[in-house]
Amino acid sequence: MFLARVFISLKPSVSDPQGQTIHGGLRQLGFETVRGVRAGKYMEISLDEESEAGAARSIGEMCEKLLANLVIEEYRFE
Repeated sequence: MFLARVFISLKPSVSDPQGQTIHGGLRQLGFETVRGVRAGKYMEISLDEESEAGAARSIGEMCEKLLANLVIEEYRFE
């Protein structure tokens, strides 16, 4: 069994209203050193695959077909 940790974030060129809201809230709470926030998604997916290569291939397909919107998001996994 394999456990994949998937990180999905907006591409740098895409505006991030959620990150901007979080950034504003942190500054209001006194965290003046925060210069920026980008929000994203994190998932843990357990797989019953025969090999690490097979698990990586499956996770990549999941991200490209459903989990990430490749027009505005990018992904990575471990």
